[in-house]
Amino acid sequence: MVLCLIIWLVLAVFCFECTGDHVQQQPGGVIVTEGGLVTLSCQYNTTAANANLYWYKQKANDFPKHMLSRFSFGSGDNAAGFKERFNANLNAKTQSVPLTIQRLQLSDSAVYYCALRPTVTTGYTAPLQKHCVCTWVCTVLCVVCPFLRERVT
Repeated sequence: MVLCLIIWLVLAVFCFECTGDHVQQQPGGVIVTEGGLVTLSCQYNTTAANANLYWYKQKANDFPKHMLSRFSFGSGDNAAGFKERFNANLNAKTQSVPLTIQRLQLSDSAVYYCALRPTVTTGYTAPLQKHCVCTWVCTVLCVVCPFLRERVT
């Protein structure tokens, strides 16, 4: 819980309004109960004719991992390990691609990034996108055991 608060405070320092191509997620952290369902919002604005949206998950002391991608034209796909409980539907009309996670587990606690471009590569290679703060934003998700829910809310 303390880690979630620290991450949220760090993210709050970097919040600002963007123009041009950008994504916007719900600010701060989300606290949900293990076994439940959560939907993380992602609104986007792009001048591109074909919007390509990507979701990433980053656990503490690890690099972001690609979860899934969704496209205006075509369906996109889910990466290995994210096929069963993770889903997102790109709605070009409302310019949104919310991420839904079902049957939440404690291991789902992480920072979730929504991006307009492939932002992270695997291993130790350089990112495909550098210093482009407006095209990815993140939401902190903290999953707690049901008996702890009363203590954190």
